[in-house]
Amino acid sequence: MPTPLELQIQTLPDSPGVYQYYDKEGKILYVGKAKNLKKRVASYFNKVHDTAKTNVLVKKIVEIKHIVVPTETDALLLENNLIKKLQPRYNVLLRDDKTYPWICIKNEAFPRVFSTRKMIKDGSEYFGPYTSFKTVHTILDLIKELYPLRTCTFDLSRNNVVAGKYKVCLEYHIGNCKGACEGFETQEQYQHQINAIREILKGNFKESLKDFKRLMTDLASDMQFEAAQKIKEKIEVLENYQARSTILNPKISNIDVFSIVSDETMAYVNFLQISHGAIVRSHTLELKKKLEESDEELLELAVVELRERFHLNSKEIILPFELDFGEKIKVTVPQLGDKKQILELSQRNAKYYRLDQLKQIQIVDPDRHTNRIMAQMQKDLRLSVEPRHIECFDNSNIQGTNPVSACVVFKDGKPSKKDYRHFNIKTVEGPNDFASMEEVVYRRYKRMLEENQSLPNLIIIDGGKGQLSSALKSLDDLELRGKIAIIGIAKRLEELFYPGDSIPLYLDKKSETLKIIQHLRNEAHRFGITFHRDKRSKSALNSSLESIPGIGEKTMEILIKHFKSVKRIKEASEKEISDVVGVSKAKKISEFYKTNL
Repeated sequence: MPTPLELQIQTLPDSPGVYQYYDKEGKILYVGKAKNLKKRVASYFNKVHDTAKTNVLVKKIVEIKHIVVPTETDALLLENNLIKKLQPRYNVLLRDDKTYPWICIKNEAFPRVFSTRKMIKDGSEYFGPYTSFKTVHTILDLIKELYPLRTCTFDLSRNNVVAGKYKVCLEYHIGNCKGACEGFETQEQYQHQINAIREILKGNFKESLKDFKRLMTDLASDMQFEAAQKIKEKIEVLENYQARSTILNPKISNIDVFSIVSDETMAYVNFLQISHGAIVRSHTLELKKKLEESDEELLELAVVELRERFHLNSKEIILPFELDFGEKIKVTVPQLGDKKQILELSQRNAKYYRLDQLKQIQIVDPDRHTNRIMAQMQKDLRLSVEPRHIECFDNSNIQGTNPVSACVVFKDGKPSKKDYRHFNIKTVEGPNDFASMEEVVYRRYKRMLEENQSLPNLIIIDGGKGQLSSALKSLDDLELRGKIAIIGIAKRLEELFYPGDSIPLYLDKKSETLKIIQHLRNEAHRFGITFHRDKRSKSALNSSLESIPGIGEKTMEILIKHFKSVKRIKEASEKEISDVVGVSKAKKISEFYKTNL
C-alpha cells in the first residue's frame, strides 16, 4: 500500500503550477513552481540530494498542496506572491537594500569615505544627493580601486597612533589599507589621497590622472616596472570610468537590466532601469539562500519581485543568461555592443554591493570576516579543510654560496612571526634548489612530529613542479602525504601546481586568496634573503679576521664582541686593540691592516 504522501504525488497533474510543502504541525515549509507539477515534486522523493538541507526538508514533508495555473509565467508570479505572504522556512529570504543618496568624507583623522542616508552636522563633507544608487556604488568602487583607505572606526588621533593602541588587521595584510593605525602611513600622505578623492567627487579627474601618470613615469625611470604597471592599471580604471557615463546610447530606451553575483550563502541581484538612453534607477536586492539554489532560480525570482515592486512595464529585459518570462517579455542576452556594456555595469554594481556588505561585516564582526576568507580559500584552492595554518618555504643562495631556506607561518590569514624559522643547508653542496627544498621540508616536519606540534593545513612551496616534487619526497618519507595539502607557486605567471596534476590553477588576480598567497611568498622571500645576507656578512667578516697570521677563533670572537664590526677594528688604533687582546696580538692586527689597505 502506498503511503498518503505517495498517493498525493501520484495524483498530481502534469500541468504548470505552484506546490506547497507542509510539516506534521501544518506549518508551511516550502513553496515552489513547476512546468510539470508531478515530475517536479516527484524529483524531491526519488533520490538522495547533494545538500543536507534539502534532505532534511524532504524528511519533514507530510502534506503537499498545489495550485494549477495556465502558464509557467503565471506560476512564477504566484510563487513570488505566496513566498512573500507565507514566508516559508526553506525558501529564499529576500532582503531589500537601503538607499544611500550621499557620499560622506568623514571629519576625522585619516577620514573614511563611505555612503550614507543621513547627513550629520559634524563638519564632515557630503557629496550628492545621488539619484542613482548605481552611481554611488560605482564611484565608491572607483575610489577603492585607486586609493587604499581605511574602513575601521578606530580613533586614529596622533596620540593613539604614537601610543601603539591599535594593530593592523587583515585588510592591511592583503593590501586594502596602508596601516595608518600603526603609523605606516602619515596623515599628510593620507590627506593627499583624500584631496584627490574630493576632486573626483566634484567630477574633476584631470589632477588625479596627472598625478598617477607622473608617478608611473618616475617609477619606470627608477626601473621599478612592477610598481609602474600597478599605477598604469589605476590610470586605466580612472580613464574607463571617465569615459563611461550614465548617459547611454539614446536608441536604448525602456529596457530593464538584471544581473546576479552569488556565493555559498547569499546572492545579490542588481537592477538598472534604462529610459531614453539614461540610467534612471538602480537597485540591489539581497537573497539569502536556503537550499543551494542556482543563479538561474534566484534571478528568476528576483526579476519578478523587482518588476512588481517598481511597477515596471518594459517589453525587453537584459539578462546574463536565458530565462523564460512568457511571450510578452523579450529576454536579451547580449554578447557585445552597448547592451553588453550595460549588463557589465549592472554586474559591477552587484559585485561591489556585495564587497561593501562584506566590508561592513569585517568591521562589526572581524571573526566572521576571517571565517569568510578562510572558507573562500578552502573553496578556491580545492582543500578538504580551511587553511587556518599555512607554511611557506623559499630557498636563498647566490652562485651557490651560503645556501639557506626560510619557512614563514600564517595563522588565520595573518603572519605569525614568532613561528617563522630559517634553516642552514647541511647536506647539499652547490646551488641545488631541489635537494635543498627536500632537506628543509624533511627537517621541519620531522621535528614537528617528534615534538608533537600541530601540523599545518597547507604547505606552499615557492617554485614550480621541481621544488614541489622535492618537497613531496620528504612528505612521503615522513608518511605525511595526503595528510597535509601542498601546492607550489611559480613566480612568473602566479601558477599554482598540485601534486600529480600537470595543469596549473590560475586564480583571479584580484582575489583575496591570491593576495594572501602572494603575501606568504613575499614574506618567505624577504625572511630568507635577510637571513642569507646576514650569513654572508658574517662569513665575509670572519674570513677577513681569519687571514691574519697568529689570530685564532677565540681572539676573533673577543674583537667582534668589543668593536662590533671589522670596519671598526680596521679604524681602531693599536693602543685600543691592545687594551682588548694584548700588545702582541694588537701589533699583528695593526700591521696586517696597514699592509693590506
